[in-house]
This record gives sequence, structure tokens and C-alpha cells, in this order.
Amino acid sequence: MKFNRYIKRAILGGVISMIIIFLGTVLIGKLSGYEAKILIENSIDGINTLCNTITLASATILALLLTLLGVSNKSKLKPEHYKHVLFIAKLDTIVFVAAMISFLLFNLPITDSENIPESWFTIMYYISLAVSSVLSSALIIVVLMLYNTIVSIIKIMGLGMTDHPLAIDEKKAKKD
Repeated sequence: MKFNRYIKRAILGGVISMIIIFLGTVLIGKLSGYEAKILIENSIDGINTLCNTITLASATILALLLTLLGVSNKSKLKPEHYKHVLFIAKLDTIVFVAAMISFLLFNLPITDSENIPESWFTIMYYISLAVSSVLSSALIIVVLMLYNTIVSIIKIMGLGMTDHPLAIDEKKAKKD
């Protein structure tokens, strides 16, 4: 599937949000292993909450996509619309699975382990920040893509726009 301007715009929004999150990481500065261990202990509840929220949001979005398909009227929308919905569903499923796996991994009691060298906590801390920022950005991309799809449906079905790129021109279709 080719990325149209709506998908590119959604991805740009996700990338901008990821850059902002990474800038926050840079502002923290370089950490020692001990500092990273303490930061992991303090932030693990927030990361777990984030993963839970992303999991819940992505599961809800999948259910709402079924409603979106029920509202969509095949006679007025091109197959491209359904390809967009399929792409959103695929990406949302990936986000769901990644958030669930991340939640399970972040619940491992790594800070209680005596066998892990202190220097590894710095790496684990930055990995946890990277994972949480990627998951957050991916969910932002899904929501922006869903927003664009809903706006298109409103313009075509609700406002009767016939010159929309996803609308079937019924006059032209009758001539063919």
C-alpha cells in the first residue's frame, strides 16, 4: 500500500512526539549504574501504567474499527478506504502486542537481582525509555490515522463531498 499524505502526516506526528520524548531523555544526562537503578525502581510503576494504557487503548481501537466498518457504506467509498482501515488495524495490532510484551518484560524484578552488574542498569534504563517512547509514538500514529479516516468518512457520507479522493463518483461510475 502506498503511503498517502494522511498516513505520512500521521507518521510525522509520531516521529515529532518521539523526538520530544527523546529530548527529555537527553536532558537527564549521563547516569551512573546506581542512579539508573534508582530511576528504574522509581519509574517502573509509570512504565507499567503506560503499557497498560496503550494495551487498553489499542484493544479499544480495534473494537471501534468494527464500528467504523459498519458505518462505512461500500457504495460511496473506494476500496482504498478499506485498505486504510486494514492498515490501521495491522499497525494497531502490532502496538497491542508490543505493549503487552513490554508490560510483561518490565514486570521482571531486575532491580532486585544481585547478579546484574551496575553498569547494565544504565543500558536497561535507556532501553525502557526508548521502548516507552516508541510505543507512545506508535499509538499516536494509530490515533492520527484513525482521525484522518473518520474525517474522510464525515466529509463523504455526512457532508456529501463527491470530489474526495476516497469517494466513488457515482455519475462517473454510471457512465462506465
